[in-house]
Amino acid sequence: MGQALYRKYRSASLDEVVGQEHITQTLANAIASGRINHAYLFTGPRGVGKTSIARILAHQINNLPYDGTEHVDIIEIDAASNNGVEDIRDLREKVRLAPASAEYKVYIIDEVHMLSTAAFNALLKTLEEPPKHAVFILATTEAHKLPATIISRSQRFSFRPVALPAVTKHLQSLAKKEGISIDEDALKIVAEHGEGSFRDSISLLDQLANLGSKKVTADDVESLLGMAPQKVVHHLLTLLLTGDAKKALELISSEFNRGVSVTTLNKQLIAEARKAAVDTPALYSLIAQLIEVPKSFDPRVKFEVVSMQFAFAVSQPQAMQAAPPKGGGGTPVPVVPPQKSTAIPKPAATKQASTTEQDSIIEQSAPLPEAPATVTPAEDTDFYMDALPEKAWKGIVAATKEQSTTLYTIIRQAVMHFDAEKQLLTLTFRFPLHQKRFEEQKYKTVFANVLAQTIGGVPAIQVVVNKDAAKKDKPRVEEIATLPSDTVAAPAATADESTSAVLAMMGGEVVNA
Repeated sequence: MGQALYRKYRSASLDEVVGQEHITQTLANAIASGRINHAYLFTGPRGVGKTSIARILAHQINNLPYDGTEHVDIIEIDAASNNGVEDIRDLREKVRLAPASAEYKVYIIDEVHMLSTAAFNALLKTLEEPPKHAVFILATTEAHKLPATIISRSQRFSFRPVALPAVTKHLQSLAKKEGISIDEDALKIVAEHGEGSFRDSISLLDQLANLGSKKVTADDVESLLGMAPQKVVHHLLTLLLTGDAKKALELISSEFNRGVSVTTLNKQLIAEARKAAVDTPALYSLIAQLIEVPKSFDPRVKFEVVSMQFAFAVSQPQAMQAAPPKGGGGTPVPVVPPQKSTAIPKPAATKQASTTEQDSIIEQSAPLPEAPATVTPAEDTDFYMDALPEKAWKGIVAATKEQSTTLYTIIRQAVMHFDAEKQLLTLTFRFPLHQKRFEEQKYKTVFANVLAQTIGGVPAIQVVVNKDAAKKDKPRVEEIATLPSDTVAAPAATADESTSAVLAMMGGEVVNA
């Protein structure tokens, strides 16, 4: 039976460990000086060497060779399957016995966060007063689940994800030793897929070695992982930034039909957008929305909606409104589309995609625009409105319900005042919470879309908070128009509207049985 590469090339000494020098150097100095602590706590993500270093440390403090064989005085416990109080009580009884042949009896407890509360309490007593010959090494990926009393009695070492260059270099070394022919672009994708985990990256390399290809290419890795080709992701980002929603949606549908998962394409688009966001800061708003996709009830629909909303915002300048100044004062500043052009980095060269459908959809990527610039409202704007009657406002509020029930719940709490001279729409909220939720980019975008559909354009918008406003009978529009913009009173809150305020806070809605 063959041996997995991550086991075959597991580090046998602290010097061989890659990417955790801040830990291995400290432990090596402690061993050399004879300062052995009674309890160590190794925390960090999976596959970065916690268990390997625990085993190496257990052998080196006992001056034993680490050759993969088990030793009677080095005991490994999997807390995931031995997490009861009886298991820890058994440990407490056995730890009192002196080592059989080594200087220290070492207990390695992996995934220690899985212990029950009673088991932690039983372990705590042993950590408080351990025998002189006992050393505990606790390892976990979820340190936040450990009691503070356990953490405070251990010497903690925080492992970190291994840097991408270090992973790539190590994989290249292993591939050479195993006779695996793999190009540089493919190695980079393997390293990125591991997300700082050596074990995950090496396991994928082991899998690629069985493809039977003379040389493993980036296309082979992408196909195995179910990823979209890098040039497709690059082109999708180009289409979004140039506002071509139709072609972007066609490209997205094409990749989903090929079997690319929503999670994978979403992660790839985030990575591509991050590369370009340095020169195109507008992409950070897209990234913020894409991060929420995996949490959605229907990730595929959410991904499509987020992409289309961003493309629409680029192609419809009047719908892109900047957040109003904090405190509710001053003139709001709209965002206009970029006037200059710049290009995002081109993806690494790979061989042409094999499908005809991809070739028909993917065209030469156009230069991408710079980040939108903020300017004062233009005086010669085409959109102009003499007044905003109360009936029209009610229609706007009702229309928001079809787009977003949360926004509808928020906007119902607002009192509207429209200044025809300044072409300024002022919304007064009683609670700062409503202002904060309304100013979230996703709600501002939806509201701008509703305004464009109902009144044919988007005026400048500012939001005012009047905490002392007491809602009485709803004032007429004519009465509101006579009040200063910073003292517009909000109508009195009803029981139903108080419920709506709570729902707006929680992002929920009322469901009629």
